[in-house]
Amino acid sequence: MTSTAPDAPDFPFRRTSVLHPESAEGAPQIKCPVTRVTTPAGDPAWLVTGYDEVREIYADDKRFLRSHHAPETAPRITQAFFLGGPTLNYGREQQDHDRMRRMLVPAFSVPRIRRLTEQIHTFIEECLDGMEAARQARPDQPVDLFELLASRLPAMVVCAMLGAPVKDHVKFHDWSQRLGAVHGGDDGKAAMGEFMAYTSQLADFKRENPGTDAISDILAMQAEDPSFTDRDVAMIAAVLLSAGVDTTTDRIGMGSVWLLSDTSRRDWLAADPDARVNGTVEEILRIAAPGGVGMLRYADEDVEVGGVTVARGEAVLLGNDVANRDAAKFENPDEFDPSRSPNQHVSFGYGPRVCIGSSLARTELRMVFPALLRRFPDLRLAVDVDEIELRYDQHVTGGVGSVPVLW
Repeated sequence: MTSTAPDAPDFPFRRTSVLHPESAEGAPQIKCPVTRVTTPAGDPAWLVTGYDEVREIYADDKRFLRSHHAPETAPRITQAFFLGGPTLNYGREQQDHDRMRRMLVPAFSVPRIRRLTEQIHTFIEECLDGMEAARQARPDQPVDLFELLASRLPAMVVCAMLGAPVKDHVKFHDWSQRLGAVHGGDDGKAAMGEFMAYTSQLADFKRENPGTDAISDILAMQAEDPSFTDRDVAMIAAVLLSAGVDTTTDRIGMGSVWLLSDTSRRDWLAADPDARVNGTVEEILRIAAPGGVGMLRYADEDVEVGGVTVARGEAVLLGNDVANRDAAKFENPDEFDPSRSPNQHVSFGYGPRVCIGSSLARTELRMVFPALLRRFPDLRLAVDVDEIELRYDQHVTGGVGSVPVLW
């Protein structure tokens, strides 16, 4: 592990605006395509924010890995159970990744997403009913859209994907938050233990009662490959939990802030949601990035990127949120423009390991925002946008902590 440069600023940078990452302390650093930073774990890393450089690293899955040749001494990013340090097995990363992806393909197939769509509609309506009930119970108080919609819906969807009882969505959200807490430490390990015990019981049930769900898919493949253990089943389920809950939760929360911080955006979408939602969602994915610590990679050999040499074993953080605002790629990058075309953001990564769950995330977002505005056409923020709480240094995916609204 290399020593941290004395002038390497702490990352993530303290953001003073929920809407603009360039408001962060350290803005001069994020204007550089590749720069040194110090992680929340106190280790050195390279922060990559240039659009071309981010895509270059995503595409190079031979030299930039999620595993590390010396995992015990690898630079850590956080104390979170997930995304804190190396994952997968060095020397077998590609094989392990390919096997995991094969097991997840059925869960994200077009027929499976179509079957989930009706359930997602039901879940959205339940969440909106909860918002309405909270407003009626305390008409003089704001309703927290983040708690009652953004946090609930993705956890409910992941329950349905895994074949778990939807009533357990509260547990799922709690586990995802603890697994991704920047300073989670032992509590993150405890959360993983709880989740593994849960998935073990669920797997036992699914062996006797298989269905059209991800756990049943994985167990069917496990029967063909005895080397695939129950711990592997739990780890894949945990990947689905973290990826499926946190990122979508953050996009619903951040997207709502963007739509409601300028009511002309809200009204424009509400006027013709069917025709306008796709472009709106892509722009939310591009500009309403939740921040956080970025996507982690380790260089497996000395590589030159953006004019600097990243040495073998060094950590690299891919700053998708800033790359999505690179003026060399996006015209007027700080403007919210749902008619932007093309809109080739890197919110789901790029290249051979692009996020397999992107179609499900898009489906949820394309359904939730029109439904929200149909139910509450006068929805507005209850506080000034700069009063919205940011979790830039609390959770690996960043995002907001609450979105108080009125109507």
